[in-house]
Amino acid sequence: MFDSKSGPINLALQGGGAHGAFTWGVLDALLADPRVQFEGISGSSAGAMNAVVLADGWLKGGREGARKALADFWNELGRQMPWGLLTRRKGDVITMAPASRLLASWAGYFSPSQLNPFDLNPLRDLLNRQIDFEQLRTRCPFKLFIGTTQVSTGKLRLFREHELTVDVLLASACLPKIHRTVEIDGEGYWDGGYSANPAVFPLAYDCTARDILLVLLNPLKREGIPHTVEEIESRIVELAFSANFMREMRMFAHAAEFSGSALRPKGRLERRLQELRFHMIDASQLDTLLRTDTKLLAHGPFFDLLQEQGHTCADAWLAKEYHAVGRRSSIDVKQLFG
Repeated sequence: MFDSKSGPINLALQGGGAHGAFTWGVLDALLADPRVQFEGISGSSAGAMNAVVLADGWLKGGREGARKALADFWNELGRQMPWGLLTRRKGDVITMAPASRLLASWAGYFSPSQLNPFDLNPLRDLLNRQIDFEQLRTRCPFKLFIGTTQVSTGKLRLFREHELTVDVLLASACLPKIHRTVEIDGEGYWDGGYSANPAVFPLAYDCTARDILLVLLNPLKREGIPHTVEEIESRIVELAFSANFMREMRMFAHAAEFSGSALRPKGRLERRLQELRFHMIDASQLDTLLRTDTKLLAHGPFFDLLQEQGHTCADAWLAKEYHAVGRRSSIDVKQLFG
């Protein structure tokens, strides 16, 4: 089924609003390399958008179709809002202007139904125009795991490829202070990042491939202590969206160590945990993604900048680490997450 000598990889795509354009760049570089094959893709929020757009593009036109679909999606999304009037740029750094931060702060005092009484959603229209959900439900080229959070219980709900609808994608990216709660079969759902950002376990347990590539948007470590109210609130939100992922990766680190003991019998689960190989592309060294407020910056030039940086990071990973795929982990999971 797969033509890569290293075997297929699974993708775990983190969400992060507008910062998801970095992942667009990563995916574009991976798609440009014929060695790279995919089996499963897990994503929440922007990670889910990238996963489904990639799958839809691949279904319609293979690798180049997937690259075109991602470019079309992010380019169109970047034209939705007149952010050029609300941004400022210094070198390679684009940030929100004071006026746009004031608007975002002001909007926080109102509910989505007050701000948008007619529930207008340009993203819904864009997704319906671009993605053939009916074809994906029956002929999806990859295993998809789209993360959402059930409002009533706080539990993670993973939607699979045969369940895909536009509401599933909107639910995965639903920030309740900005968007109306998405109801599916009478149940309310919010952003999947609240319960998994992204979910890694289905890639380990439901896929044959043993290599999992983590594409991360949130830094694993931030230097310094936040002091201002804005800094503290931003860090609280960031921690909330990373906590479940960090806990899950810590579990994998300790489970693999536990199952590797020579004194313990090896069952199917233990063998599977020992066989897992983890890899990572992240943006922790990029100043562009250090500001959490720019996750709301749906601005074409900002997307282009992030895409370029994501492509560069992925190219570097392919050159330096891809040889490890199918052989060993290229990161120390215990050191990073244990």
